[in-house]
Formats: sequence, C-alpha cells, structure tokens
Amino acid sequence: MPITLEGSCHCGTVRFTVESSTPVPYQLCLCSICRKVGGVGGSINLGAYSKTLNITQGKEQIGVYKAVMDRDTPKEHIASSERNFCTKCSSMLWLYDENWPELLHPFASVIDSPELEEPDELVVVKTNSKPDYVRFPEGKKKVYKNYGSDSIESWHKKRGKYVE
Repeated sequence: MPITLEGSCHCGTVRFTVESSTPVPYQLCLCSICRKVGGVGGSINLGAYSKTLNITQGKEQIGVYKAVMDRDTPKEHIASSERNFCTKCSSMLWLYDENWPELLHPFASVIDSPELEEPDELVVVKTNSKPDYVRFPEGKKKVYKNYGSDSIESWHKKRGKYVE
C-alpha cells in the first residue's frame, strides 16, 4: 500500500496529505524554473497519485504558477505544468501537469512526515541549464545534461524502493 505523505508550507497556512509509491527524494533538477522558484540549489520532486491529494488546510491560499518556457525567444510559450505554492510564504508545494493527470509531484522540501529516506545516489538533471555558480551537491551522484533514462517510478522499482 502506498505511503501517506504529510506536507505543509513554511508558514503552516497550507497543509496536505497525498499517497506515494515513490517517496525517495533522489532526483535534483537544476533547470532554470526549479532554481528560480525552488531556490538556487534546484528542486527535488517526489511522485504521488493526484486523486489522493487532500488539502487539509489553507486551500484558499494556494496559488498556481505556469512557467514561461523558452523565455525571450520566438518559441516562448506557457508550460502545461502547474506549480502550486502558498501565496502567504511562497513555499512551492507540488507540481501538476494535465498531460499526466494521474500524477502529482510534491516538492520534497515541504514533506513533514514521514522522514524521507536518503538515497544512496543522487541523480542530477538539467545541468545544461545550470550556471557556473551553482555547485553540485556532495556525495555519490549521476549527472545528466538533460534527463536520465529512468522515470521516478522505474528508478524506485529498479532499487526495490517502490511501495505497492
């Protein structure tokens, strides 16, 4: 049975639960969106089932940001993904994309319970977007200019970390 993740924003206004079969925070994204909305070090998202999202407090304080893709170029457009955040403290809560309506991607940084397992190896993606001043995290890691070959689900399954 999937595990229940309990999360909240920094100020405590927004609180939620969601079920996840992929709860190990192993993949750090360094794309410009994750760095600018999540902080200089990028963002780590988990996988969860969108239909299990239960906003227990603060629904009226949730805002949505749809990123500008290919900014300042002729290809500029708005992303299909929605980054949900607390409008009081700006904490990024989860990402949802209508292209994969069954999935939700909570930011690992807002999960309060259970304590998330430290991965044996970090996967660092979108380094083609990383400026020189952003340093890689310490420890064992695989680094990709774009994305690695594993989805969040397949990474968990290959390592016996997938929770049925």
